[in-house]
Amino acid sequence: MSNKSPPPRPAPRLYLATPVVDDPASLLAELPGLLAAADVAAVLLRLKQTDQRTMISRIKALAPPAQKAGAALLVDGHPELVARGGADGAHLPGIAALKEALPSLKPDRIAGVGGLTTRHHSMDAGEIGADYVLFGEPDAKGQRPSSQAIAERLDWWAELFEPPCVGFAISLEEAHEFAASGADFVLVGDFIWADPRGPKAALIEADAAIKKAHATALADQEHG
Repeated sequence: MSNKSPPPRPAPRLYLATPVVDDPASLLAELPGLLAAADVAAVLLRLKQTDQRTMISRIKALAPPAQKAGAALLVDGHPELVARGGADGAHLPGIAALKEALPSLKPDRIAGVGGLTTRHHSMDAGEIGADYVLFGEPDAKGQRPSSQAIAERLDWWAELFEPPCVGFAISLEEAHEFAASGADFVLVGDFIWADPRGPKAALIEADAAIKKAHATALADQEHG
């Protein structure tokens, strides 16, 4: 038996989903402070559907403050706007959308994917070149798997596959749980923006929770 265990996974990082952006002014004012306060790897820009020119100008407004803080800016859907808006990539809702978008995004930009209902779909996404897979987001009807099922899927993926996995957390407890079960990134959104203390306090708390969960899981492995 070899005593060599695999190198420990790096601590998970936050992936911050914006509210649906119509007028970017308030987010523009808030974003630099938020990104300075916590370890945010990427920002998922959720745009209100409108004409292309307006959406491109919103991406152009929000990409620089995210990138300046060291975070990638990904557009939720709309891969055709990524390059024109200066974003770093797109998040795509399922295999078909991923396949369609890959030629326009690769090799320079990030193509992440969600909407993966089965393990088979997830493996397909990894094989065709997704830069990350997201588990746990609500479907069109607002339904999502139990947090336990999401944690199990993250654990399975982290054990077997190279591309990073992201857990979609709708609460601080889920953020902690998904970090403990092997998520490389934890996507946080609505519960951060809805926090009565303000998003900065919520984001700092979520960052601390995922780092703590990872440290605890590592310590358990070492003693196990």
